[in-house]
Amino acid sequence: MKKTLFDKVWDSHVVESVENGPQILYIDKHLIHEVTSPQAFAELEQRNIPVFRPDQIVATADHNVPTLNQHLPITDALSRNQVEQLTANCKKHGITLYGLGHQYQGIVHVIAPELGITQPGMTMVCGDSHTSTHGAFGTIAFGIGTSQVAQVFASQCVLLSKPKKMRVNVNGKLKKGVLPKDVILYIIAKLGTNSGTGYFVEYAGDVFENMSMEGRMTVCNMSIEMGARGGMIAPDETTFEYIKGKEFAPKGESFEEKVAYWKTLKTDDGAVFDKEYSFDAEDIGPMVTYGTNPGMGIKVDGHIPQTDDASFEKSLEYMGFEKGESLLGKPINYVFIGSCTNSRIEDFRVAAEYIRGKQKAPNVNALIVPGSQQVAKQIEEEGLREIFEEAGFSLRQPGCSACLAMNDDKIPAGEYCVSTSNRNFEGRQGQGARTILASPLIAAATAIKGAIATPYEEERAVFA
Repeated sequence: MKKTLFDKVWDSHVVESVENGPQILYIDKHLIHEVTSPQAFAELEQRNIPVFRPDQIVATADHNVPTLNQHLPITDALSRNQVEQLTANCKKHGITLYGLGHQYQGIVHVIAPELGITQPGMTMVCGDSHTSTHGAFGTIAFGIGTSQVAQVFASQCVLLSKPKKMRVNVNGKLKKGVLPKDVILYIIAKLGTNSGTGYFVEYAGDVFENMSMEGRMTVCNMSIEMGARGGMIAPDETTFEYIKGKEFAPKGESFEEKVAYWKTLKTDDGAVFDKEYSFDAEDIGPMVTYGTNPGMGIKVDGHIPQTDDASFEKSLEYMGFEKGESLLGKPINYVFIGSCTNSRIEDFRVAAEYIRGKQKAPNVNALIVPGSQQVAKQIEEEGLREIFEEAGFSLRQPGCSACLAMNDDKIPAGEYCVSTSNRNFEGRQGQGARTILASPLIAAATAIKGAIATPYEEERAVFA
């Protein structure tokens, strides 16, 4: 029987199946953070159940942490309490924790890949919807609710119905200045935010094959934004080279044995998907969103559609935009480059290359927030800090930061923020804040101009 990549990984992790019902799926790695774990730990405590496999769990503090003065006590009482609870729970149950001050601390979906914890063929879960990020390695990775976090703590398994399978093919050559963030925003804009409901998506075609691992993680990260359970890309030489030598990756002969297995993790010729789409890379341009969900996206030089729909109009009213309007030249006071979508070293290299020798507009407050302590170290070692600071950007310490307003980095009500994060819901970055999703390149160009801009209008040499 011909199998998809998804089938191969899923079927190899099924412990038991309920007749005409869900399946018990074994979980290789469980990632946790301070927001969705306390209630799950409390449930185990109440029922006197131990954590079954603490060695398969990795914890970090990311959502609530401040991005300034992380050596000082957290001032917000709720945030401080959650981080302290995580520390106490991990100590009690023997779970590895990369907390504040640790050299590996950072956003959970950034640190696991960069440490070699994420590997092809795994099943991975976390109480966080953007766990889909890890699918870039050919893993089945998805977010779970707090009750399921407790379930995995207790059994290292989760009870689930097997999702359907979708493949999205993108072939051809991307235009200059089009980044992986633009590719996934384009796909979501074309298919809609409900198109993936009930599905696991495999991304295929030479556009994804030619992407770096950072780019693939950006794409898979936002699979959840089209309603999918997760996204996957088949592992290849790019994947193997990325993992090789990482802190917790297999070494020597063990690594070669793993690679031999990982090479089998690709969809068989003739395998059938429940749904399939194909797009031409030439049609994709730099993207921005104009509404209050990630599917409301247009090319940066395009115009807001003329659509008659109550929810559409409500969204435009919240954003302060009008049908048919172009967003080019729209004044912007906040820019955020960070989040589990775009806070890896590649994202900051792209932004720094554009920013080098320029000055941000005086009206813009521009935040640069690395996704981990290791990325922060790379920014220092590669001389990117000087580029950002000389241009007037504010370089912060690692954390989720202004992605979701659970910390001090909030966007004021009514203000626009061009953000490299994954969601532009009402109030996502702060009550009344207006979020415009974009790539690190569009964000950098916007910060320099003080208004939404296309980078190639500023300096074509960037794309030469």
